[in-house]
Amino acid sequence: MTESSLSIRRAEPLSSEEASSAVALDALRAFMARHERLFVLTGAGVSVASGIPGYRDMNGDWMRAQPIQWQAFRDSEHARRRYWARSMVGWPMLAGAEPNAAHRALAQLGAEGRIARLVTQNVDGLHQRAGSAEVVELHGSIDAVICLDCGARHSRAAIQTLLLRDNPALAGVSAAVSADGDAHLEWEALDRFRVPDCPDCSGVLKPDVVFFGENVPRERVAAAAQALEAADAMLVVGSSLMVFSGYRFCRWAVQAGTPIAAINMGRTRADSLFSLKIEAPCGDALSAVTAQLAPSVFNR
Repeated sequence: MTESSLSIRRAEPLSSEEASSAVALDALRAFMARHERLFVLTGAGVSVASGIPGYRDMNGDWMRAQPIQWQAFRDSEHARRRYWARSMVGWPMLAGAEPNAAHRALAQLGAEGRIARLVTQNVDGLHQRAGSAEVVELHGSIDAVICLDCGARHSRAAIQTLLLRDNPALAGVSAAVSADGDAHLEWEALDRFRVPDCPDCSGVLKPDVVFFGENVPRERVAAAAQALEAADAMLVVGSSLMVFSGYRFCRWAVQAGTPIAAINMGRTRADSLFSLKIEAPCGDALSAVTAQLAPSVFNR
């Protein structure tokens, strides 16, 4: 290709969609350049490009049945059977997922000193695998399991070994998976499914995640709130904020006069609170912006 043809190509007007995207990315870049200590809150949308489906559609409505409720898991043996059967099938997909461009861009921003704290609603651990440090996992981690009786912690991989040993009929079964590793499986032989017991005390095991209807541990909320106070802006990435555990940080930011920018495909609960909103895939937007930002003064 000749230089003249390159020049002609550059002179061609952008389409309205390209122009809109360019303007939006410029606005996001300017926002992040002005605010060098970001409080970042991420949701399921940040992991979609890693092959992990989100929970909600573009309007913020559930795309599938809601995840299990804490009270049902606690009180019903049938509910525990159903949960562990679905988790046995769905967890391997989360365990094998790899960080995508959004996770890597946020890890880079953190390494450059531009993130005061990264707080995630996700339980997949992909931020840490990408290199982000000191992540606050609001809803816990699917990689760990706790005993509700003795308090012992076990790796989810170890519990998967028990599940496969005791339930060979489900080995190799595949089904659509949600962001929490819950497979959309309805097994007719559920009454024969063997729920894993605690290897230490034979007590009731629960994944170390916050179920719907369960409270986020106070120390996690306090750590995130403290980080928000120290930040000069907030960035929401891939969250509809329909769950109050994340939405409250937007409310607190507004009360403190802290500006908020968001990258999310579709409606969020906090649309009226944002100073800036970008509707684009998380990885595309973050990669484009991160490539043109200098390291924060806090890391020079």
